[in-house]
Amino acid sequence: MTDQIKLGVTLYSYGADYMTTMSLEDCLADVADMGATGVEILSETHIVGYPAPSREWRQHWHRLLDRYGLEATCYSCWVDSRRYPGRTLTVEESAAQLRCDLELAADLGFTIIRPKLGVVTWDLVPDPVWREAVERVLPDAARLGVTIAPEIHWPTPIRSQVVDAYLDLIQATGTDHFGFVIDTGVFQDREREDRPGLTEDRLGGNIELGEAPPPPPQLMGVDARDMLPIMEHVVHIHAKFWEMNDDATDPHIPWEPIIDVLVQSGFKGYLSSEYEGERRLYLASELLRRQHLMLRRLLAR
Repeated sequence: MTDQIKLGVTLYSYGADYMTTMSLEDCLADVADMGATGVEILSETHIVGYPAPSREWRQHWHRLLDRYGLEATCYSCWVDSRRYPGRTLTVEESAAQLRCDLELAADLGFTIIRPKLGVVTWDLVPDPVWREAVERVLPDAARLGVTIAPEIHWPTPIRSQVVDAYLDLIQATGTDHFGFVIDTGVFQDREREDRPGLTEDRLGGNIELGEAPPPPPQLMGVDARDMLPIMEHVVHIHAKFWEMNDDATDPHIPWEPIIDVLVQSGFKGYLSSEYEGERRLYLASELLRRQHLMLRRLLAR
């Protein structure tokens, strides 16, 4: 395996098992047992007492990382622009939320936060306050050594106005503390029988636009080479998958060209496995191991 690309897991993958059959420590032990070295969390899900966990919980978190030899990778959080009925968050409120998560992420050992920004269109254009809010907290990100990295996620292609706006921020500010998380779901090129696609209602259900409905659901099928122009700003990969075959192959996502681009570009971050398939007890652990076997095979070529 290349010494540059590392394997991790987001604890989101254990959605069915977490707090039912598995504790936080059980999840971390499982990640370490499969040979992964990185762990990603969701702020509101995995941090007891969020947004102000106790000193005891913070110490417990660090002890668990040490016990299982794991590195904190990406801290996923939210800037919920529709938190309050009848209005969206102001710039000041959005910046305060980002600053809170930056401080907590740094204290827990994370060097990346993935803020899920409120959106205003079906293809995930963020609420207009995003830019000023981010600019206000860039000095905090630099002080803490944390990179703010929104996720490029279906149905936003890599070549899009969303990505162009993020690149413009980087170029205008010259910041080294803003980048991208790529979700590999955008490369899906084969349909899934269990969930054939998002309906128009699901795409637009929480977006009050007063505009034409979104186009019919379709596969994204983005060319992996579309990543090349932005790879210098890609800091983390969500290795999204829904199923893994018995022979440790993915029936929906073409992984060889993805790995080829990552290696070609000299990517040095984490492939963080994100299982989003059937939420059946005990299934995630097995399928995560299959995906890691596949990724190790491809990286060893």
